[in-house]
Amino acid sequence: MSTAFVFPGQGSQRSGMGRDLFDQFTELTATADALLGYSVRRLCVDDPDGNLGRTEFTQPALFIVNALSYFRFTRESGEPPAFVAGHSLGEYNALLAGGVFDFETGLKLVKKRGEIMSRIENGGMAAVIGLDPDRIESIIRDSTFTGVDVANYNSPTQTVISGPQDDVVGITPALESAGARLVIQLKVSGAFHSRYMSDAASDFRAFAASVTFKPPATDVIANVTASPYTAETALDTLARQINHPVRWTDSVQYMLDNGVTDFHEIGPGNVLTGLIRQIKR
Repeated sequence: MSTAFVFPGQGSQRSGMGRDLFDQFTELTATADALLGYSVRRLCVDDPDGNLGRTEFTQPALFIVNALSYFRFTRESGEPPAFVAGHSLGEYNALLAGGVFDFETGLKLVKKRGEIMSRIENGGMAAVIGLDPDRIESIIRDSTFTGVDVANYNSPTQTVISGPQDDVVGITPALESAGARLVIQLKVSGAFHSRYMSDAASDFRAFAASVTFKPPATDVIANVTASPYTAETALDTLARQINHPVRWTDSVQYMLDNGVTDFHEIGPGNVLTGLIRQIKR
């Protein structure tokens, strides 16, 4: 039996997350507060200013809660995974679990990532349910909305598209006519994981260039390549992740093909567990 740990990304955050974790990891929570300049407990548990849904706050908050969830899980189970992977933001927690960087370094990277990505506006994203990804790509090519990119290959029946808000909305009738069961507009400000994030990817690469990435102690599967990270490719892979699609289906398939039988989703919610179930089917 072989196990993989998987970490959720932006969209899995919810008010109250981490409530039972912050008192268990007081030193790490204090480190996070000092680095961020605000109380992560207050943001996650109370969210008095309604900031938890804003990218520049969501990303560090979710990274912290995922990380503390991971530290508690490993402390209690002691179970070493054969592979780790994370969806978009969750990939930073996979790299933390794989020993590529420590908690503070990961939080610095995520804080900057959230700030950079939050500056990209006027974009939209939508989840397309019930259409094959190849069919979606064909519809985009044949439409007048060629500014739309595929952002997430989440499962054989769930694909996320990204691009200018008007284009994402405009292509929806064509997707529905082709047989999509649902096209759900997502509450985001930017066209994440698309060509429109290229400036953000460049800015992040410049910021992260000073970080020393260690060789992974556990295989970390990258969103961009659906194959294991190396220390030499970590900077390039993380930068490219911002403006390239998340190949989640291929990533899970890689782990299945390499003997993984059990997946543990570590963090708030169970979105990835549902996607993995679809991929296995």
